Amino acid sequence: MLKIGAHMSTSKGYHRVPVETLGIGGNCFQIFPHSPSMWRAKLPEERKIELFKDAMIKTKLCSEDALVHSGYLINLASPKEEVRYKSIELLKLEITITEMLGLKYLNFHPGSHLGTGLETGIDRIARGIDEVLSSIGDTEVVLLLENVAPKGGNIGSRIEELKMIIKRTSYADRIGITYDTCHGFDSGYDIRSREMVEKLLAEIDHWLGLEKLKMIHLNDSKYPLGAAKDRHERIGDGYIGEEGFAAFLSSDEILKRPLILETPGGNEEHAQDIKRVKKILGIERDAND
Repeated sequence: MLKIGAHMSTSKGYHRVPVETLGIGGNCFQIFPHSPSMWRAKLPEERKIELFKDAMIKTKLCSEDALVHSGYLINLASPKEEVRYKSIELLKLEITITEMLGLKYLNFHPGSHLGTGLETGIDRIARGIDEVLSSIGDTEVVLLLENVAPKGGNIGSRIEELKMIIKRTSYADRIGITYDTCHGFDSGYDIRSREMVEKLLAEIDHWLGLEKLKMIHLNDSKYPLGAAKDRHERIGDGYIGEEGFAAFLSSDEILKRPLILETPGGNEEHAQDIKRVKKILGIERDAND
């Protein structure tokens, strides 16, 4: 069965997310554990947790197909000690929130070395992950490193860089990856042919093993291949295009993973994008056909 959904707002409460996910034609989702542009976060109230878990049961959504996305301020690669400290503390709290909600995967951007160099930045990220996980102790939560656009000293635009981070941690078995199609396209990974999709999967398998690929961020790109702009577009409306996604989604290996939209717009637009993906796959016909 196709696993597809979108990044969902929690403004009406966590418990609304499963119901609204079904409403857009989805069966998986992504949420923020707090405002992504703030350092402050608080643990959800027990009653709200119960409502969310009840909604998950009633909608029959699988907790392992849901993704929690870390705040944007976190930067474990930062040479600034205050930022690095705040990043470690916030990531710890996000893991706790993820666990309280009964979810398994927490996605975060590796970070930017801010001009201090790739090797130094990777070391900081690996040490940061070790500090976080050694402090948290036993947890079912798995951290997912997301590939990013190659700009501003970002680390993780290449699959090899994600491998370098994981290899240098003491917790490789508790870390996986999320592959973002827009970020990958920004980084020169062309997925517009079956041959190139197989090449991408072979690279992931070579450096990490395909079992490390847990989630897909399904986004089109507003800019051409290799542009390094990080501007998401709706499915089929960007430079990857419908034919590109047809090639990407022709892989059974890709379709094993939850596909999470981070495309522009809200629930209405996400519902339209999900329909478009299903049409590309031949699951749904357009009303005008």
